[in-house]
Amino acid sequence: MISQTLSIPALIGSGIVAGVLFAVALNTVPALMSMSPDMYIRSHQSLQRNWDPTMPVIVLASAATDLGLVVVVERSPGRGLFAMAAVCLIGVAIVSHLCNVPINRRVRRLDPDFIPADWLDPRPAWRGWHLLRTALALIALALNSVAVTLT
Repeated sequence: MISQTLSIPALIGSGIVAGVLFAVALNTVPALMSMSPDMYIRSHQSLQRNWDPTMPVIVLASAATDLGLVVVVERSPGRGLFAMAAVCLIGVAIVSHLCNVPINRRVRRLDPDFIPADWLDPRPAWRGWHLLRTALALIALALNSVAVTLT
């Protein structure tokens, strides 16, 4: 019974993470890539206001829920899938924390009216890291979906 109860937040959490990251990859990233540097900096600073701590909490809570399912699910193919989903979500958190967040902090400190002459555009790197965490989130959602079906 507890595994059925935990399956709901596992699916909802991984679905929210995958959906948000997919939407950003599909729409926001291309828009930011097409902007002039000053417009990009203003937009990036505006867009980053409400992600923390909401997304980290959802990602980590979803990973914890998957780990809880690994503990409570009896012998089932779903058990290993929940474990792999947790690893993918932890990967999302690691990529976010170690790669995207430092870039966000650097952009947040910039003055869009006074961009340094030696400014290195962070958008290509940020996009690459974002696409990696989006792929991990989509894999986690797929794994959770199959695990719930098999459990």
